[in-house]
Amino acid sequence: MPCCLAVVAALLLGGCSVFQAQSQVRGNRIDPDDLKELVAGTSTRADATALLGSPTARATFDDNRWVYISEVTRPRIGRVQGILSQNVVVLTFNDQGVLQNVEQLNQDDSLPVSVSSRATPSPGTEATFMQQLFGNIGRFNAGGPPTNTIGGGAPNSGGGLTGP
Repeated sequence: MPCCLAVVAALLLGGCSVFQAQSQVRGNRIDPDDLKELVAGTSTRADATALLGSPTARATFDDNRWVYISEVTRPRIGRVQGILSQNVVVLTFNDQGVLQNVEQLNQDDSLPVSVSSRATPSPGTEATFMQQLFGNIGRFNAGGPPTNTIGGGAPNSGGGLTGP
């Protein structure tokens, strides 16, 4: 009897992992073995593209810095993605396209970012109450049928074209 209870408890606890959400790889995950094949001073952009694929991004003001970003996430409560790991590989090339440096960053190297709640003012969008109240007077027809004024003809007369 105690043996049966132990088996049932093990099955119940083992079944908990069935309901756990699967982790997802996002971005361009770099295989460490492929990264070892790139040698600073001899490898080129074509070598990097053949081994690692296209970069996730290129530096904004420097086309010689390629960035490969990947992360492993798992959905949490409320469908919010929890980050299990982050990896960034930065390749720096010289002007001739030869690899100069390989830098690997992870989640420990990340910096917190605070989002500003301020809005950038844009002049001309502040309308007063009176401008909002009277601003659309005269912009719309008074409820009559739309008129065809192409060619100067009367409504629905063909626009002044002559026919047979």
